[in-house]
Amino acid sequence: MRALALATVVGIALFTNCFSNAYAETPTPAAGTESPWSYADLADLATVAPMVIEARVYSTALLKAERAPGLAAGFARFYVEADVVSLIRGSGPLAARISYLVDLPLDAKGKPPKLKKKQPVLLFARPVAGAAAGSSSTGSVQLIAPDAQLPWDAATESRLRAILTELVKPGAPPAITGIANGFHVPGTLPGEGETQLFLDTKTGEPVSITVLTAADGSRRWSAAFGEIVDESAPIPRQNTLGWYRLACGLPRSLPLSKLGGTAPEDRKKAAADYAVVLGALGQCTRTRTPPPGL
Repeated sequence: MRALALATVVGIALFTNCFSNAYAETPTPAAGTESPWSYADLADLATVAPMVIEARVYSTALLKAERAPGLAAGFARFYVEADVVSLIRGSGPLAARISYLVDLPLDAKGKPPKLKKKQPVLLFARPVAGAAAGSSSTGSVQLIAPDAQLPWDAATESRLRAILTELVKPGAPPAITGIANGFHVPGTLPGEGETQLFLDTKTGEPVSITVLTAADGSRRWSAAFGEIVDESAPIPRQNTLGWYRLACGLPRSLPLSKLGGTAPEDRKKAAADYAVVLGALGQCTRTRTPPPGL
């Protein structure tokens, strides 16, 4: 009980400061080989979380409302102890048994869900700085979002590991924060043209999009992650990090104010080219609210 009280006080303080919004209800993993989570769902979590942990639930305690400040309507807050199976991402010492707080949606009858002992879960977390362990076999972590615990299944872990591998590769596509500037210029033949857009990124690394329009009206586009603009580069495949950065990071319409020095008619053509890019990328499908800090 002493460990429970200590971890709860520390966890609630951090939890309340960081999280207060309602989150989408967690779906139950379906049987089969497909993950119940979209690529964007997992990439959102993997991008933010410094630690990704596979664990098995050891024990749970439902917190009373007065001990769960900031809890969203329709959710229950639990103090959980879990045994670590593997540290999928992260560094530094991690106890064999960890504790954390998690918000889970109430069931259709308004009752708190039940977490079974030894239930496998995936945790997206960060260390709790300065938090003392309740015993030599426990430690504390803070989930990066109130609901950043997912039920484990093999398909989800496989997709998650692929995303984490892409994230640490040299030259990995950075997060896109907007359109920096761009232009459209007509070609030598009627109907021809080229649009180039230069993107803002969280890291400052260059990313650009080029759209070439042929005289027959057909378009070909490419994305360059880096200094070199390669007009022959293939379009990022769906459910890859490059696709995720573009599909989930680009604004839904081209801000024409970013096309300084471009004639009004050419700005319209650039906007049409941009719409083609968005259409080719498709929707950034999410089934849960992205975590804070994305």
